[in-house]
Amino acid sequence: MNKKALLLLGCPEVPVQTSIALYLANRLLYAGIEVFVAGTEAALDLLKVSDVEEHYVAEAKMIYLDDCIESLAEKRQDFDLCFVFVHNDVGVSYLATVHEISNARLFAIIFGSGADSLTEMIDFKCELLDAKTVHKPLLLRKKIDDKIKEVKRWAVPN
Repeated sequence: MNKKALLLLGCPEVPVQTSIALYLANRLLYAGIEVFVAGTEAALDLLKVSDVEEHYVAEAKMIYLDDCIESLAEKRQDFDLCFVFVHNDVGVSYLATVHEISNARLFAIIFGSGADSLTEMIDFKCELLDAKTVHKPLLLRKKIDDKIKEVKRWAVPN
């Protein structure tokens, strides 16, 4: 059975979010993991425009953020891995919500000018991938590459 990963995106106010989401989707697919994305309408529209031929995320696997949270809360759906994109306190709230309602291995991708203070707000167990970046995705890419090697060993049977 394939492992499933959820990328949970907030409002796309910070430019690095879309490029890192597409990059992470690519890396997970390459590792043999099925990828779903939940996000606001604007975040999903940016992915659709950026990935017009659906190489990384099929439109059928895009879920509106509120519908996804509802589905997780009602136990109609769950994932093996969940990557929550955090660039403000609302992102921390979504991360905490997923922590409470999902059995997924949880990763916080923290970015933006306030990344340090956001990291300090997280007082529960999850894996942190953080970089104080707004525009430059390379800082997060390195952390994701290192983590994907570990995830691939964990998630994909030999």
